[in-house]
Amino acid sequence: MSRALLMVGGGVQAVPGIRMAKDMGLFVAVSDRNPDAPGFQYADAQLIADTYSIEQTTAEAVKFHTQVRALNGVMCMATDVPHTVASVAEALGLPTIGSKTAGLAINKLAMKQKFRQDGVAIPWFGEVQSADHLKSMVAERGLPLVIKPIDSRGSRGVFRLTSSTDLDWAFAASQEQSPTGRVMAEAYMSGPQVSTESVVVDGVAYTPGFSDRNYELLDTYAPYMIENGGDLPSFLDAGAQRAICTVVQDAAESLGVHNGIVKGDMVFSDGKAYVIELAARLSGGFFCTHEIPLNTGVSTVEAAIKLAMGDTVDPEDLKPKFQRPVVQRYLFPTPGRVTSISGVEDAAAVDGVEFVDCWVKPGDDIIRPVNSGCTAAVVIAVGDTHAQALARTQHALSLIHVETTTP
Repeated sequence: MSRALLMVGGGVQAVPGIRMAKDMGLFVAVSDRNPDAPGFQYADAQLIADTYSIEQTTAEAVKFHTQVRALNGVMCMATDVPHTVASVAEALGLPTIGSKTAGLAINKLAMKQKFRQDGVAIPWFGEVQSADHLKSMVAERGLPLVIKPIDSRGSRGVFRLTSSTDLDWAFAASQEQSPTGRVMAEAYMSGPQVSTESVVVDGVAYTPGFSDRNYELLDTYAPYMIENGGDLPSFLDAGAQRAICTVVQDAAESLGVHNGIVKGDMVFSDGKAYVIELAARLSGGFFCTHEIPLNTGVSTVEAAIKLAMGDTVDPEDLKPKFQRPVVQRYLFPTPGRVTSISGVEDAAAVDGVEFVDCWVKPGDDIIRPVNSGCTAAVVIAVGDTHAQALARTQHALSLIHVETTTP
């Protein structure tokens, strides 16, 4: 009988991981609260459980493990639930980063406090108790600052504060996105921001995923921090990249990740690398599933599956085989109600385009972007040069037409 893996979360971005696990010969069970979760159609078994509910998912996993089929590993991807994964793993005696580490990874304030304690390079930060407290922080620290919920995701409630920002509004809007009603502020550090994805093997962080984050729309949608894809390989020089990878290593050690995945939000400012956040899971946004393999020939998804199953990961398999230019960009339609969509197939046919997806449909409402989820489509293209990959991506996006009208 083949070994069994539980994938916590069956969203569309988990599908490539589910399919890869099956290709590796594993029996794959998927848990999700949505009975129509896309991942269910590829799964060997379905568990109905809220991924963000530790108790519910753990109970269903234990029941499945004892009554249906023994599980040999558990993981998640593109969904920020390492604490749920850790709980299931500990209940079943499976490989895990542990609940303590997972808890730090989902609590941005606790994470930063641990980083500060261990001397990891981070921006200044502090918990914000009220709008008046935020105002006093601004008076003391100056602008710009960033305010964010300590326990949300997908850039919800994250704002870059400038002199034109209503601080009363910013505090209330950020607090609203926190399940616990807690928010924090941190210094906004100018300089290139980078997404990293590392596989930690026996305490050593290998970082094949390294992408320049595109914030060309930062001023357009201010104070919301809207990211518009990424560019690989990075434009940063080798020294800056090594510095960032060193801080990733430091941060992974601080959190206690000895064998697992860490996804970093990094910044290189005034000649020094800093970690903004570190997630203990595979990334979303098609980074792990498409961009990294296209750029380097390395599969962090395969490595994550092996670690979840307690298998050995050869560090040689994590070294980039090449550095192919890859560009990802999103489509931001005119706000309104979607009336028609066209051009998706034409975009997919553009030379060098490796991936196109459009997730809106007629009748959906498009709003002015307020977080990373307010997009309609994505294009990922490769090229012989960055300029060629970018041109192909932009051309493909121009062919996708999402027509909207005021409802």
